[in-house]
Amino acid sequence: MQTLINTEIRPFKAQAFQAGKFVEVTEATLKGKWSVVFFYPADFTFVCPTELGDLADSYAEFQKLGVEIYAVSTDTHFAHKAWHDASDTIRKIQFPMVGDPTGAISRNFGVMIEEAGLAERGTFVINPEGKIQIIEINAGNIGRSAEELLRKIKAAQYVATHPGEVCPAKWKEGEKTLKPGLDLVGKI
Repeated sequence: MQTLINTEIRPFKAQAFQAGKFVEVTEATLKGKWSVVFFYPADFTFVCPTELGDLADSYAEFQKLGVEIYAVSTDTHFAHKAWHDASDTIRKIQFPMVGDPTGAISRNFGVMIEEAGLAERGTFVINPEGKIQIIEINAGNIGRSAEELLRKIKAAQYVATHPGEVCPAKWKEGEKTLKPGLDLVGKI
């Protein structure tokens, strides 16, 4: 399997539900800022609303980092609106909920479950140049954490602005980083 890390996002065009309106989202929409494309299997399910609610609760933190979130499932933008109207948890969402009923976006990111017509739980962090920096794919029965995603984004943003430095395991903002070199080999 070929990795998508450091590859540019592929062209797409879709409708999304956001802030009471239907809006168009394309690959160009994601460029110029940090973005999270957050695939989930389906609206009106069980684990999905817990993940999306967690993201909604942390949305202000993502915004402080200059990050926009795009939640994507193979449902339509109409289904996203209906779910938003029916669920107190989903009603908190301020970020775009992108419809991918043809599965084209899910296929672009390699998370389409063909036999089910659904997307895997895939998280993709994209830099302002439109290149994928982080990929996380979970089994359908394992939910993701907004807190851990925020930590990873902070690390990605840090190394993007500090060439020659890397963030070790469990790195948190403000902690020491590493400068790879021969002097570190065998000393960590």
